[in-house]
Amino acid sequence: MELLRNAVRPYAWGSRTTIAELLGRPVPTPHPEAELWMGAHPGDPSHVVDSAGTSYSLLARIEADPTGQLGAATAARWGNRLPFLLKVLAVEEPLSIQAHPSAAQAASGYAVEEAAGIHRDAANRNYPDPTAKPELVCALTEFHALAGFRDPHRTIELLESLRTPGLSPHIDLLVGQPNPDGLRALFTTWITLPQPALDRLLPDLLDACVAHVKARGAFTRECRTVLELGESYPGDAGVLAALLLNRLVLQPGEAIYLPAGNLHAYLHGTGVEILANSDNILRGGLTPKHVDVPELLRVLDFGCGDMPVSTGDQTGRLRTYRTEAPEFELSRIEWADGESDEVPLPRARPLILVCTEGSVTVDGVPLRRGQSVWVPASDPDLSVHADGRAQVFVATVGAEAPAHDTL
Repeated sequence: MELLRNAVRPYAWGSRTTIAELLGRPVPTPHPEAELWMGAHPGDPSHVVDSAGTSYSLLARIEADPTGQLGAATAARWGNRLPFLLKVLAVEEPLSIQAHPSAAQAASGYAVEEAAGIHRDAANRNYPDPTAKPELVCALTEFHALAGFRDPHRTIELLESLRTPGLSPHIDLLVGQPNPDGLRALFTTWITLPQPALDRLLPDLLDACVAHVKARGAFTRECRTVLELGESYPGDAGVLAALLLNRLVLQPGEAIYLPAGNLHAYLHGTGVEILANSDNILRGGLTPKHVDVPELLRVLDFGCGDMPVSTGDQTGRLRTYRTEAPEFELSRIEWADGESDEVPLPRARPLILVCTEGSVTVDGVPLRRGQSVWVPASDPDLSVHADGRAQVFVATVGAEAPAHDTL
């Protein structure tokens, strides 16, 4: 077990205070800080720090000893690479509306772009790697997001409350087909509208949203979101797409799982995210970056309904957010004031632990808020202990590992 030194990613949508405060650095920072990466992503791997203070790339450490670091089963299954990436997200401004491909879609898209000779760092590259990118985010603060297509009957109620002459034919399209096929048709219509048509439709829609908010209508939260997005991304088709998605507010400890094809956008808040170790993103709006509409439509899942929110399956003090993703599994351990249980950690799998509140000890090694550790699969049995209020997240490979490895 060794401490990690992790990369901070300075994207424009990030916070000038959240990650710096977590790491005990001065605030505000000169530039927004959006993500703290913990793992072995080739673009910005963590470094393990030994007892002498010398640091080594975790990516290089795993490549030099995949069986010792990952365990034989994980190394064989995932091609000698850590299949997950753990992050702390600090969302100050909305991210782009986006979806991620399945494993089969990623493999085929990657092969097509490789054959076409598109550089893997090119701005118009959709598939820099051939792997899926499912993800799960667990809220540390109140966390706002758009995720998954809302039940179309409920969306019709929302659109009817905003009906304008320009919007009417679009509403009627969904009324005539209130199902996933209708959602596909409406979304496709909106995302392919010529810019002049968008410029005519959006102002009246935004005026209708203002009126709805002033009247304290049933969809006030959704309308406020559309107004905020319209101000930040004027003339963007993603503003329309936001009308079709579930508007979620996660409380601390609540999580959502975003499988392949789920259209989503994070809006505001701090959370712990675990995802497959991939960079494949298909964007649908709210961004100046590359948007490939045909490819996005190829990967989108237009299944609809309420977005499931998880509080985890509890075993003792451990809460595990179980998903279908084989690449990862995330658990949370929480202690209240006056509590000091010792919690055993799963074995025979690689682990990353990050302390997000208070301080803990991992087999006698102190871990304060903002610090993280790497635990190779070959390490002996370990446990984590707190003396008072604390919270730790535990990341490992997915639930399809051998039965004796499960949490």
